[in-house]
Amino acid sequence: MEIKFEEGLKRLEEIVGKLESGEVPLEEAISLYEEGIKLARALKAKLEEIEMRVEKLMETEEGFKTEEFKHRTEADEG
Repeated sequence: MEIKFEEGLKRLEEIVGKLESGEVPLEEAISLYEEGIKLARALKAKLEEIEMRVEKLMETEEGFKTEEFKHRTEADEG
């Protein structure tokens, strides 16, 4: 079953929080790290797929055009 982007991101944030706490036993930390890496790769692929779809939908009077997809960062907000 394919995981939704938002659900995957939430799970990845949970994993990072647990690993950053330093209170996870080593074996569990390794398992969490492996899960996090797999999840991060899947989310990256999903995001790339979404970006391609957005580019295809950018239509002008002359037809379709592509523009670089700009990621919003915390620096953009402040």
